[in-house]
Amino acid sequence: SYVGAFLVVSALGPRGLLQQLMETPFGVDRLPEIYGLPGATVTLALLSYPYVLLTTRAALLNLDPALEESARGLGHGSLSTLRNVVLPQLRPAIVAGALLVGLYTLSDFGAVSLLRYETFTWAIYQQYLSAFDRSVAALLSLFLVGLAIALLLTEGYFRGRMRYHRVGSGAAGPPKTAQLGRWRWPALAFCGGVALAALVLPIAVLSYWLVRGLSEGESFAVLWNATRNSLYVSGLAAVACGAFSIPVAALLVRYPGPFSRVLEPVSFVGYALPGVVVALALVFFGANFATPVYQTVWLLVFAYAVLFFPAALAAVRASLLQVSPRLEDAARGLGRTPVQTLRAVTVPLMAPGILMGAALVFLITMKELPATLILGPLGFKTLATSVWSASSEAFFAKAAAPALAMIALSSVPMAFLMARARARRSSALREVRV
Repeated sequence: SYVGAFLVVSALGPRGLLQQLMETPFGVDRLPEIYGLPGATVTLALLSYPYVLLTTRAALLNLDPALEESARGLGHGSLSTLRNVVLPQLRPAIVAGALLVGLYTLSDFGAVSLLRYETFTWAIYQQYLSAFDRSVAALLSLFLVGLAIALLLTEGYFRGRMRYHRVGSGAAGPPKTAQLGRWRWPALAFCGGVALAALVLPIAVLSYWLVRGLSEGESFAVLWNATRNSLYVSGLAAVACGAFSIPVAALLVRYPGPFSRVLEPVSFVGYALPGVVVALALVFFGANFATPVYQTVWLLVFAYAVLFFPAALAAVRASLLQVSPRLEDAARGLGRTPVQTLRAVTVPLMAPGILMGAALVFLITMKELPATLILGPLGFKTLATSVWSASSEAFFAKAAAPALAMIALSSVPMAFLMARARARRSSALREVRV
């Protein structure tokens, strides 16, 4: 987020790149202020909207098109079908994504600090840096946890207790492509505008700084080591969170009760804590009670799991809600144990959500900064810490290469998932034709 905020300031600030481009032909000597709530809102929205997009897309791919066909056959129009059939089925995924956005915004420090918008994370960071008595920072952290719990309770209310799986016989068919007709151009303009603001313009600004660095002989020899370290820890965190989210999601969805009602908000609280708070708590724990893993990659991965496990859990839980429990009952009736049923029936049906959750954890871990700075082994540099160290010293040209590398590496798992989804859809269409 600190990279995104820097790009917003450097491109759209009062004396940024946009103002420089407009100065000669239009005589614009200063643009309006981008700092404060407007700049922070735009930046965080452009950074976090994929959380809603990815969870909703996974749910939409699993939605049975027969539901829409039945509604149209009963006389409902397109908007009525969307409002009464499609959106209620997508509600768990939309609310789960919105919850991730809300928790991410609560815990963000980079964007709000650079854009001069005071939040709890900024106050906590200042207390940790400047105060000998850190009880005030602890109190602020507890209040932040309270806000996170309030968000979780609100998410549970909006999600409701509806059933989102098939209750009749038969199998869900593949999703069908809708022809937009004359609306294809407005739809293309909207999606293109989002992609332009969230991806193309930031890459253009970073490319500008990269070209300047190369022209001035900037060395990027440390980039390969930082890339390897980022891939290693991000992959470990993604695998760990994806694996642990399966039994937790099964417990929350299939075995509701007092314990699961307590476990659900506890599982999501870590995502609302600033990385610096979790990291400093683990420094105290590792130095006093877990010295063998102190300043090792394993304690760092554990911190990632505490912080980002909710990202995997939200996607896996939304996917499990669409799996009919009758399939599991049938497997149990054929003699399978609960563990065998989970492994042979439930997990394969949850595969899109599991992969999506692991991909989200990989993406978030790739850019995590405070926990990596505090808990990383000595000399352990990642792409995030490379960007931070260069940008904090105003070496923006040196920060451009690792920032672009983060964008490129983050796109790999998403490209894989999208290719896999297209392959599944093509296979399902072939089966329907046969």
